[in-house]
Parts: sequence; C-alpha cells; structure tokens
Amino acid sequence: MKVRKSMQRALQGNSYPGRGIVVGLSKDGKRAMFAYFIMGRSENSRNRVFVETEQGIETKPFDESKVQDPSLIIYAPVKRVNGDIVVTNGDQTDTIEASLQAGKCFRHALRTRTFEPDAPNYTPRISAVLHLDKKYSYEMSILKCADGKGKKCARYFFEYEPVSGTGHFLHTYEKDGNPLPSFEGEPERVLIPNDVNAFAQEIWENLNGDNKISLYCRAIELKTGREESVLINRYTK
Repeated sequence: MKVRKSMQRALQGNSYPGRGIVVGLSKDGKRAMFAYFIMGRSENSRNRVFVETEQGIETKPFDESKVQDPSLIIYAPVKRVNGDIVVTNGDQTDTIEASLQAGKCFRHALRTRTFEPDAPNYTPRISAVLHLDKKYSYEMSILKCADGKGKKCARYFFEYEPVSGTGHFLHTYEKDGNPLPSFEGEPERVLIPNDVNAFAQEIWENLNGDNKISLYCRAIELKTGREESVLINRYTK
C-alpha cells in the first residue's frame, strides 16, 4: 500500500495537474470531505469562476466578452442527486445525474461517455460520487484515450470504503507538456484533515500560482448532515 501524501507534497513541483478531484474522510472519521479545482493555460480556460448554486457549483465566465469556446469550460462540476453528491470535470455530471435518477449507477452512466474531444490532449474525464444516504462510501473514475488517436477509450473505476484521515486524489494530467500527458495509475492516497478550511488552504496555496483558477471544498458531517463549504476564485469583481 502506498504511503499517504499531504496535499502539499502531492501538488508541489507540478505546475499543471489540470483539473483535480479529492474525496475522503476527515481524520476524526466524522466528516465526508471533497475538493474540486480547475487550472488553465489559455486565456479561454483562465476566464472562469465558480459560482454556488442550490445543488452545488457551476463554472461561469469571469468576462463574458472574452469567451471563445464555452463547450468544454462551462459546466456544473458539483451536483447533489438524492443522497449522493456528484463531482466531475465536465458535462458528464449531467449524464451521471440522469443515470442515478433513473435508478441506474455511476458506472452505467460513464460507460456512455469518453474523454474530451480536444485533440491532441484528449483530456481525461474524471468523476466521483459520494454515497451519503446510508453508510458513506465513494467511487471515482477516469476515462482516457487508449490509442493516442482519439478513437479508443479506456475506462477505469475505483470504489472505496472510507478510511479516517485518508483521501484519494485524481487529476487530469501527470504534468505540464505539449501535448499534455494524461494521469496514470490509481488515484493518489492523500491525507485529509478535520478542518475543511485548512484543507482548502493547503490545496490552494500549493497549486501553481500562474495556472490556478478556482477551488471548491465541502465537508459533510455524517451524523447530522451539516455542511460547510469553501469557495476560492482567483478572479473576483
């Protein structure tokens, strides 16, 4: 079993992990916790903020006059669906939502989707679902280009029984590059603290200062359902 890393260690020295999802359980075992962040290299990618909604969050243009192609940058990364919370890096959030509402599962939804059509990067679609209605558990997935040509998709799924103080970190890219190299292997094992504010600050402070755009973290008390959220945008009006 791999040693757990701090989020500081997981992020330091990597100028471009891209978009990332972290899901886990607080150190005291009392809170489900997750985070989602976005980064950007182009002006179009950087022109975004997170906005809270009743269900979760949405990405919105910071300056609407500068929007070039909204298709892969404007979506709902976080949605509550009955007793579950869905977290993704694209419009597959809606696919998963529809599947869960139809009584089907996370995997069923993602078997109908592939990586993003942004050649030559073929950005992976990363997704997670937190099951909170009964005994807490979570699933994660990454959909990647399998042939380097955008024709074949490899779909990976991971299911976790939570361990106190432990989370799993999945991001789109191994590092910066041209084309960008997709994430490899299992989600990284990372340390999860008790305080969602400390969790958010550790992530935000260790994301590359030139490329980080927005971060959203949430903690849910398993006994009471009480929630606490932290939202940080690089650009504010």
